[in-house]
This record gives sequence, C-alpha cells and structure tokens, in this order.
Amino acid sequence: MAHYLDPKNDLTFKRVFGEHKHLCRSLLNSLLPLDKPVVSLEYQTGELVPELEVLRHSIVDVRCTDADGRQFIVEMQMHWSESFKSRVLLNASKAYVLQLDSADRYELLQPVYSLNFVNDTFERSPDMRSEYYHHYRIVNVKHTEKQIKGLEFVFIELPKFRPQNRAERRLHELWLRFLTEINERTGEAPAALLENSDTREAVKYMEVGAYTKEQLSAYDKVRDGILTERSLLSDALKEGEAQGRVEGEAKGRAEGKAERSKEVALNLLKLGISLEDIMQSTGLTKEEIQALQKK
Repeated sequence: MAHYLDPKNDLTFKRVFGEHKHLCRSLLNSLLPLDKPVVSLEYQTGELVPELEVLRHSIVDVRCTDADGRQFIVEMQMHWSESFKSRVLLNASKAYVLQLDSADRYELLQPVYSLNFVNDTFERSPDMRSEYYHHYRIVNVKHTEKQIKGLEFVFIELPKFRPQNRAERRLHELWLRFLTEINERTGEAPAALLENSDTREAVKYMEVGAYTKEQLSAYDKVRDGILTERSLLSDALKEGEAQGRVEGEAKGRAEGKAERSKEVALNLLKLGISLEDIMQSTGLTKEEIQALQKK
C-alpha cells in the first residue's frame, strides 16, 4: 500500500494549490519572476479554453488573482504536445482580454502570468539539454530589455529538474522537489521537505490516509486516464513514424523510377528516336522530354 499519492494528479494538485491560498502563494512567489511578491490571493472559476478531448486527463489548472489584480494561471501538463503552447497562449490572452469587462481603460489592465509544469521533456537541443526553467515574455527583438508588459509565461520541464540546494532559491527547489519526489513509490518523504512549513503541509496532504475511498477511486480514475492517454499518444506516434517510413520508401522508389526514365529518354534522344516513341517507352510527357533536350 502506497504511503503517498502523486501531487501531479488532478485531485491532489488541486487539493494543495487549489484549496490552500497560502501554499499557492508560496508556489507563485518562489517560481515566478515577479516585480513584487504576491501578498493575498482569490481563486477564479470558469473555463477559459475547452479541454482537448484526447488530453482531458492530462491538463490540470488553478486560476487566481492577487490583491493588485494580477492574474495567475497554474497548469500541470502530463504529456507534451506542440499544441499545448497554443493552448497556454490562448488561455493567458483570454484572461487578459476578459479584464475589459471590469476595466474601462487599457492602462488599468493587469498582467497575466502563466506558470506551466510539464511532466515531459520538450526542449532537446544541445544548448538547452540541461535547462528545465523557460521564461518567455514579449520583448523587442533587438533590444530585449524593452518589454511590452501584460503576458509572461514560464514552462518548467519537471524531468530535467535536479536539486542543487542553493540557499537563495531554497523554496523554489523545495516546491519542485515536492512535485518530482513525492509519488506512489515514495516510502519516506525527504527531510528537506519536512523542515519547511509550507512543503511539510503539502506533503501531509499527499498521505493516502487523508483521502476517502471515493476520492481515492477518483484519483485512480484520473491516473488510469493519464496512462491510457500516454499509450494512445505513443501508439499514434509509432503509427505516424511507420506511415512516414512507408511513404518515404514509396517516394524514394518513385523518384528512382523517374530518374531511370529520364536516363533512358536521354539515351533515346541521342539515338534520334522520335518524341512520340520516347513518350510511349518512358511514360514521360512531351514537356519533360523537351526539357531534357535543353540540358
């Protein structure tokens, strides 16, 4: 019997960060590049962008607003897809635009921060192989210190995270250790997580005994859904790769046949064979053969 549940599951993630404002505030302050810290939060409800049916179990989100009116969207994405970036951009943009319902002047619009945990690896280029933290904002291409404020995005690749125990980023690392080291295989919670009051409380909410049978059943349903989605995506990827190989081989054969036909046509032209006979022998069009004559 597992001692802990996985905080990346919909049920547990929202138990910690969607029900306890002080823990969500701690997470935001430790992981977002904010000009000033979040002091107080209010949760927001309502769907911004409809979920993708094929990934409906893999996306978890928490939305909140602080005392200054800044909006925060926290998402947990279990499987990476390029379309997730578009979904994140649409979510944040829609949250920004919806402020016009209560703000009568553009200058009153407050920033929207999108914090996205990805339980997958998506940046594989050599120069970014070890980077897990990716911060995006709207900047001048030439003078990157010039920024259009309003939307900022942070993507965190959880599989790449390795704790370095840096004192100046202690809470930053503790929250990421909580998300990566606490799961159904954890026998004993790391001492570092239990020494901090916020992460210690979060770990307590991951104990199996903190949930009813009905809640555990719902947890298992989400977990099974995630495994099914992962299997479907993997199968689709393999099928796409196989189809690509078949199409590539067919294209290669067709290109090889076309080249051979052109070689035959050139030899027949040298022998003075008529265009009509060459067309019949090679399957090439009159225009293709005439083009060969000009070479």
